Amino acid sequence: MATRIIFGTDGWRGTIAEDFTFENVRLCAQGVADYLIATGKADAGMVVGYDTRFASEHFAAAAAEVLAGNGIRAYLCDRPSPTPVISYSVLAKKTAGAINITASHNPATWNGFKVRSEYAGAATPETLKDIEARIRDIQAAGSVKQLPMDDALAQDLIQVFDPAPEYLAKVATLVDIGPLRQAGLTVVADSMWGAGVGWFPRLLNGDKTRAIEIHYQRNPVFPEMHNPEPIATNLSRLFET
Repeated sequence: MATRIIFGTDGWRGTIAEDFTFENVRLCAQGVADYLIATGKADAGMVVGYDTRFASEHFAAAAAEVLAGNGIRAYLCDRPSPTPVISYSVLAKKTAGAINITASHNPATWNGFKVRSEYAGAATPETLKDIEARIRDIQAAGSVKQLPMDDALAQDLIQVFDPAPEYLAKVATLVDIGPLRQAGLTVVADSMWGAGVGWFPRLLNGDKTRAIEIHYQRNPVFPEMHNPEPIATNLSRLFET
């Protein structure tokens, strides 16, 4: 029986391998593609990002292949990236929005399909309801179009890119990083096994300040915490460091 895909805040979440499957991710991506085509936004393309959860990069690639199959260019992040980075990429590339494969702070067995709009924020409830309805139509009588990765790359319908340089350059226009790097601070960042790994060292290291990370390896079971969220029960190691 087909999964009933219901979009909540930002998008849809499910349990990996139970309802969050490649088939259903492709269905969601086709719903987004149909929405973009119907609203005249397809030519702008979409950013596709993902987090460090199990197989997120593969789910993201599947979504990008569906966009490409519909003639929509997908700008696919080359690494797990935080949501603000993905959102900024929407503005920098002037795309119609983004698909982000992430379940945020939910348990390790979950993943999600989130949609950002062209203004880089969460899609409106009306937009999500529209996409959800299109997914139901596809399940009832439609089909999913997909272009294999190698073909999509050759046709320039998927562009793999590093989102970091543009984002870090933008941060440097908003915050005077130099004094922070020269301050001689020791900054401890708890990445909670997530997509924020590496960002604080890149921003702050290079002079007297030293940024160090804990929980920085990729480990999709999120050891030492039930949910990867900054609550007291998850912060004992940070407090001790």
